[in-house]
Amino acid sequence: MSTPTTERLSLRETGPDELALAATVHASAFGRDEEARLPMAIVAEGHEVLSVAAEIDGFIVAHALFSPLGGPEGAWALGPVAVAPDHQGGGIGSALVGFGLQRARERGARSVFVLGEPSFYGRFGFSAEKARGAWVPWRGEMFQALELVPDALVGWSGALRYPHAFGADEVDSGEPFRS
Repeated sequence: MSTPTTERLSLRETGPDELALAATVHASAFGRDEEARLPMAIVAEGHEVLSVAAEIDGFIVAHALFSPLGGPEGAWALGPVAVAPDHQGGGIGSALVGFGLQRARERGARSVFVLGEPSFYGRFGFSAEKARGAWVPWRGEMFQALELVPDALVGWSGALRYPHAFGADEVDSGEPFRS
């Protein structure tokens, strides 16, 4: 597979044993450890995940994690997403997110929620308007949703329950989230 950045780029799913490698990408991209620890914490809680990576010459240079949410049927979270600083700006992040969304669709995801830059995620069809019905602590323009199945979020509103590792327990008015 090729991207505008390099012919040597490959996109693939990763296993739980590779999350420590992916953590270094998150730590370098964000400059802190919170996002680096998040994928391993979600897996440690027992949640199923879709973990995807971009690699060049056998080295992981970007990583994205998808995990199921409690709320509307088939809702998933996208995050964290990171590209190593020396590989940013060349299309790797876009290629990886597109790859992950396709895999999520194939696995039955009906919608995906993300907290991130609207100018980046908007190119995939994410919008704050689609996420408006979700009750989460980080509402606003940066919290967005994408319907992978047309009208998957039409008429839905309520608590969107993330895995505990995301730290969103305060909006969960019912039972703790279980995947």
